[in-house]
Amino acid sequence: MAANKEDSDTDDILSNEEELEQALCVLAGSDPENCSYSRGYVKRQAVFACHTCTPNAAEPAGLCLACTNKCHDGHIIFELYTKRNFRCDCGNSKFGEFKCQLIPAKDEENVRNHYNHNFNGCYCTCDRPYPDTDDQANDEMIQCVICEDWLHSRHLGCTTGEPEELQEMICEACMNKAPALWTYAAHFAVSPMISVSHPEEEEDEDEEEEVAVEDGAEREEASEPSQSGDEEPSTSAEHTEQEEVATRSSPCKRTHKEMSGSPAKAMTKTVVCRLKELQAKGLERQRQGAVFWPYSWRSELCTCMSCKRVYVAAEVQFLMDQSDTILAYENRGLDEPFGQHPLIALMSSMDRVQQLEVIYGVNELTTSITEFLDQCVTEGKTVTAEAVHQFFEELRAKRRRRTNAGYQ
Repeated sequence: MAANKEDSDTDDILSNEEELEQALCVLAGSDPENCSYSRGYVKRQAVFACHTCTPNAAEPAGLCLACTNKCHDGHIIFELYTKRNFRCDCGNSKFGEFKCQLIPAKDEENVRNHYNHNFNGCYCTCDRPYPDTDDQANDEMIQCVICEDWLHSRHLGCTTGEPEELQEMICEACMNKAPALWTYAAHFAVSPMISVSHPEEEEDEDEEEEVAVEDGAEREEASEPSQSGDEEPSTSAEHTEQEEVATRSSPCKRTHKEMSGSPAKAMTKTVVCRLKELQAKGLERQRQGAVFWPYSWRSELCTCMSCKRVYVAAEVQFLMDQSDTILAYENRGLDEPFGQHPLIALMSSMDRVQQLEVIYGVNELTTSITEFLDQCVTEGKTVTAEAVHQFFEELRAKRRRRTNAGYQ
């Protein structure tokens, strides 16, 4: 009977290696043993929040993976996916008398950290928890690449495709925070299909699809770069390529002409603002709803000094960095040893949040088993069946305490 149940459970598990790797690489570069605080403001890492230690919404705080495992075991934890430029808060002034077990001496506050309501377990413009027991709608949540908040697809202000087909998304509020992005959206973003507050008639749906297709064709034609003479637009892709060429150049010798020549004469190309060039084309897009982009869109951003100042003023300068994307982060995770963990299998019905819960649970189990075996070696104990049984009973009891605490 037990064997039949095991076979049944095995049949329910989706053995999909590609999906497994995509889920595992969320924790790429996240050390489960050592606090990331010493690494400073990490470019991107998995971040968690402890509702047990920091329940005050006015004092949000974030934790690295190691502190979540070591310092906050058994607490009510919010899993926040990844955050950019974040430094672990565990044990600082926001935690009162509580001290980090891994790095006790920390600054009172990490002033460069950015927080939102996700750290209090709330998401989207509706400011609701996820999963939401009061919400019966089976709605996918999508993360904005600028504010990094998670929004329900029904609250994006636009019609979305299948979740697995979606790429980078910027919510309407963040688009308005950097209005120049609307110009790029008219040329490079996914064709808009705006949701309206009143029901649409069925016959209008076909017309809407035709408009989206025609708009896409027009945008593709308009996106062909116009060049005149030696003038070329400056983009982040070109900027990166120029840096690579400069790096490959030989640093050993320069000619007399190169050393004595005028810097002005050395410049053979006039940098043209890519944004102004696109604005001159006159292609407009309705400034409403979230915007979905192909992963290559950042390479189209202008990198002239004037545009860079605009990005900095709007606090979106990271958009010029191709390695800032979630895709780049996850691709790096595919090369990490953690990304090849053999213990995890995903069920076909799991969404991304559930996948993260499985990853966190397996990582916690692995750490606990390692500690158990190390303790047996240190104390010179033989690992008996009874000891293993007791170990798993304690794990199950701990899990029940955590689950019950989450529903209080």
